Amino acid sequence: MKFINAFFILFFIFSATLFAKNNSNIFTEISKDLDSIIVKDLSKNKTIYAKDENQKLRPASLTKIMTCILAIESGKMNKVVTITKPMTQVEPTNLGLKVGDKVKLQDLVHAALIKSANDAAFSIAYYLGNNDKEKFITMMNKKAKKLGMKNTNFVNPAGFDHDKHKSTAKDLMKLAEYAIKNKTFNSIVNLDKYTFTTLNTKKRFAIYTSNKLQRENENVVGLKTGYTSRAGACLIARAKKDNKDILFVMLNAHHRWDNAKKVVNETMKSTTKATRRLT
Repeated sequence: MKFINAFFILFFIFSATLFAKNNSNIFTEISKDLDSIIVKDLSKNKTIYAKDENQKLRPASLTKIMTCILAIESGKMNKVVTITKPMTQVEPTNLGLKVGDKVKLQDLVHAALIKSANDAAFSIAYYLGNNDKEKFITMMNKKAKKLGMKNTNFVNPAGFDHDKHKSTAKDLMKLAEYAIKNKTFNSIVNLDKYTFTTLNTKKRFAIYTSNKLQRENENVVGLKTGYTSRAGACLIARAKKDNKDILFVMLNAHHRWDNAKKVVNETMKSTTKATRRLT
């Protein structure tokens, strides 16, 4: 009996070591294809893998998480926003809002998070900044400092390229961990589709998630995509299954979706197999 028990113990240790090695090899392969990554197991509050997580890089539309969490926490989600010209003078991706349109702040938040609409993000900034975009950006940076995002500086609410608009994978992980504590935020980023109409002209908008990973994998529950020509493809994603809760940040990922799938598959697979060995 002792021999059998010893055998199973050694078998488990060997298996766990083998899976850990395979896990490491997968992440090493992924890391060659991007500038920075951090993967965290939230259920264990443990970082699984990280590469250059403190490197200051362009966060692209991952910026909109900060823009939208400030809107959600403002207590004004049901307030009506009248669209002005400065709110519409931004680059695509856009909703196509027109000057004079009246929409609820909550609709703008949905559009910014799900579709990554830049006019929605700027509309939020101008509205909450009392028509002063710079005032809102100050709010963004103040919140970042409060969250311990020491290597982050925001210059605009959408994530447009700017030499001084920078963050890190580690800082963005802090932002994401904070945001997912909010039920409203979670309910929005987990949506594949959202529709709303302007209150005055009754123009209907239907928006669809830009998160391909979320559309293809039922375990993925958000969070946010990002892309600019200089930032490259970026992603913050969260996958949940049973007692597993994985959150990861990828910056300038050349094959974003393929590598994101690998992260999800590997973290889900390795945890599942380890559990099987224990039973």
